Amino acid sequence: MLKALADETRWKIVSELLKNPLTIGEVGVRLDVTQYNVSKHVRILREAGIVRTRRDGQRVICEVADGLRHKLENQKGVLDLGCCTFDFKK
Repeated sequence: MLKALADETRWKIVSELLKNPLTIGEVGVRLDVTQYNVSKHVRILREAGIVRTRRDGQRVICEVADGLRHKLENQKGVLDLGCCTFDFKK
């Protein structure tokens, strides 16, 4: 999880997805990143259990995984990984 969140683009993707689910294209527009790169980053986040995806026709909708969302709710927006913390309230 630490390795996945260490990248600034992935950090921004998670921050956007905490607000509401978005398609790959919507994430790309909001962050000014190509769809290819968004897909690559989302795959890494999905493999780390941070993000989940689902298909809606041709679109891929991304959202924060339930486990991470519950952790952040319980810890008031701060993810504590033991070695470091990530503050998603900012």
